[in-house]
Amino acid sequence: MEQGNYVLEMHGITKEFPGVRALDDVTLKVEPGKVHALMGENGAGKSTLMKCLFGIYQPDAGRIILKGREVRFQSSMEALKSGISMIHQELQPEPYLTVMENLWMGRLPKKGLMVDYRAMYRNTVEELKRLKLDFDPKALVKTLSVSKIQSLEIAKAVSNNANVIIMDEPTSSLTEKEVEYLFGIIEDLRRQGIAIIYISHKMNEIMRIADCVSIMRDGKMIGTWDTRELTIDTIISRMVGRELKEYYPQKHNVPGEVRLRVEDFTSIHPKSFRHVDFELRRGEILGVAGLVGAQRTELFEGIYGIRAHTAGKLTLDGQQIEIRRPIDAIRRRIVLLTEDRKRSGIFPALGVGENIYLRQYDRVSRLGKINYRKCNQIAAEGVKRFSIKSPSLGTPVRSLSGGNQQKVLLARWLMTEPEILILDEPTRGIDVGAKYEIYTIIAQLAAEGKSIVMISSELNELLGMADRIMVMCDGRKTGELSREQFGEEAVMQLATQFE
Repeated sequence: MEQGNYVLEMHGITKEFPGVRALDDVTLKVEPGKVHALMGENGAGKSTLMKCLFGIYQPDAGRIILKGREVRFQSSMEALKSGISMIHQELQPEPYLTVMENLWMGRLPKKGLMVDYRAMYRNTVEELKRLKLDFDPKALVKTLSVSKIQSLEIAKAVSNNANVIIMDEPTSSLTEKEVEYLFGIIEDLRRQGIAIIYISHKMNEIMRIADCVSIMRDGKMIGTWDTRELTIDTIISRMVGRELKEYYPQKHNVPGEVRLRVEDFTSIHPKSFRHVDFELRRGEILGVAGLVGAQRTELFEGIYGIRAHTAGKLTLDGQQIEIRRPIDAIRRRIVLLTEDRKRSGIFPALGVGENIYLRQYDRVSRLGKINYRKCNQIAAEGVKRFSIKSPSLGTPVRSLSGGNQQKVLLARWLMTEPEILILDEPTRGIDVGAKYEIYTIIAQLAAEGKSIVMISSELNELLGMADRIMVMCDGRKTGELSREQFGEEAVMQLATQFE
């Protein structure tokens, strides 16, 4: 796809790290007033390319041309001042500062040596009006919804006179209504001639909002196409380098007897989960659906001993049990893969091996001395079993792709030989190829007789993987669906059944 009149050109960008060529002669051209989707599996090189553009990394070779002038940014501040802004997946505003203080942070208007709050308020009103945002400039950011915080980040980018805005997985934490709100803002930016580089794994969003799509694979640019020339199937096959005949693997599990029974489970907090009953069977994948705020995560954190509860009964294999702390659950061979792997799952600075075997120290220690040879054997077994792509066991886990980080977490817990696995958003932020690998692992575990709870905001994922779906709304269980009853409409009816 060749047009011309580019606001940004990246030619022959190459970047190497020890043992790996992350970018190999990559070229990307972006037109003003267009939404340019950048796609590829985790580890394809998308983030590295954007970090080279934004001044976080220095490319080993190649040229960057912005508005007809060759540039090479030494820092992200230089990139910002030149008209390139980046909105990261993990939003990190200052919650106890106001909207206007967050908007102008690092460039507060001054009157002499003092901050000019009157000018800051006036400038904030002007910038918010420009994007049709209805915020109180004096409101604390902690009072805003996620979508409004994201809108504030966009306003900050526009106030920097950005010509190019990079959006990394911008809808990963948004509700459908909030996604529509974001898309409206993007449409306004497009009309103003601002270029958007849009990174997402959500195919339906790309097909709807992007003007063109560039696809990367293994550090190389595969090509750029007008979105109208593409289908979801062609995007997937170009991303993974092969056709995925099925989105979900064949399942061979046969649910058996009840392993875990939960009765009248109620949170200590009145607005959280309450009076929840359900059963989990051997070899079953129990899907848990619900909209944002349904308290799905909170319920299972309560069952796992992370959150306090005032009422409720747990029965495991016919015996009543008490779980007050996570260690109580682990001892009963119940494990939880958390929703946010970066904040409460991986230890980013530790190596792949350490992240896998750190739950094994009691098995490999004698008289207080750790047998690291056994540790490395356990880690190597986990890497092999889950096909984790890593240069070595010592490679910091933060340097792996999202899919490989998730497989490291699965390896950590599965090496403890659990019987019940609670998987909270197990494929969030993971590309389609890695998703299939995770699904295959889950299906295999169920076939081996493990009991799986799969909490997911992706309804198609639950419809494709679950044997049964439990639906929650506003802290309550509103119903259950068998496979024969599965359907998007049936789930949504239960998910919106407010009292």
